[in-house]
Amino acid sequence: MPDQRPPEPPPVPATGIPALDALLDKAVSIPSAAVHAHVDRLRARNPEATPAQVLALLEKQYLLAVSASGGAVGAAAATPAIGTGVGIALTSAEVATFFSASAAFALAVADVHGIGVEEAARRRTLLMATVLGDQGSKAVSTEVGLSSSGWARTVLVNMPTATIKRVNSTLTRRFLRKQATKQGALFFGRLAPFGIGAVIGATGGRALGRTVVASARQAFGPPPDRFPRVIEVAAGNGTPLELDAHRDVRLVEAAPDARRDGRPGAYDI
Repeated sequence: MPDQRPPEPPPVPATGIPALDALLDKAVSIPSAAVHAHVDRLRARNPEATPAQVLALLEKQYLLAVSASGGAVGAAAATPAIGTGVGIALTSAEVATFFSASAAFALAVADVHGIGVEEAARRRTLLMATVLGDQGSKAVSTEVGLSSSGWARTVLVNMPTATIKRVNSTLTRRFLRKQATKQGALFFGRLAPFGIGAVIGATGGRALGRTVVASARQAFGPPPDRFPRVIEVAAGNGTPLELDAHRDVRLVEAAPDARRDGRPGAYDI
C-alpha cells in the first residue's frame, strides 16, 4: 500500500531570506583541510613564529584582501564603460567575497587556537558574531550566559546544537539590521565616479575587516603559548571530519542544554 503520509515541508531558511542564506552557506563551506593547509603554509614560511605572530600574519593578510577587493570592485564599478547594472552586480558580488574572506579568516584563527569547526551552524555562529563585532559578542554572551570575551571555545565546541540554533536566531536578527546599514552605504559608495568609488571600497572594506579582526580577538581570547597538537571538535554533529595527518582530533561531547526556565535539558547533538 502506498505511503499516504503528506510530504515533509521544506526546511525553513535560517534567516528567512534565501539570497542571504545562500551567501552565508557559501561563505562557511570552505573545507577544513584548506584552512589547515593555509595555516601550515604560514608556519612553514615563518618557522620561528609563535602563535601570536601567526595570528598577526593572518590578520594582515585578511585586511589586505578585503581592502584590495573592495577597492578593485569600486574602481571597476565606477568605470563609465561598465554601466550601472554591471556595477551593481559587481558590488553585490563583493558582499559575498567579504563574507567568504571573513569566514576563512575566523576559521584560521580557530585553527591556531586548536578549535575545529565542522558543523555549518557553528560556522555561521562564528561568522555572524565576528562580522557584527562587539554587538555579536554581547548577543552570544547574553544567550549562553558567558562573558563576552573568550566565548569561542565553549560555544563552538561544548554547546549543544539546540543552543547554537538559538544563538543563531538572535544573531540573525541583529545581522540583518546592521549589515543592511553598513553594506548598503558601501554598496552605493563603490559606484561613485572619478576614483572615489575605489577609495570608498578600499577604506570601507578595511573598516569592516578591522571590526572582524577585533571581534575575533575578543571571541578567542589571548593566543595560546604554543601551537596545539590536538584539535577539539564538537562531537556527534553528523558532519564528516577531515582529519589532519599531523594533528590529533578530540571529539568533545556537549554539556546538556540549559532551558530558559533553568531546568537541565537533554543532549542534543
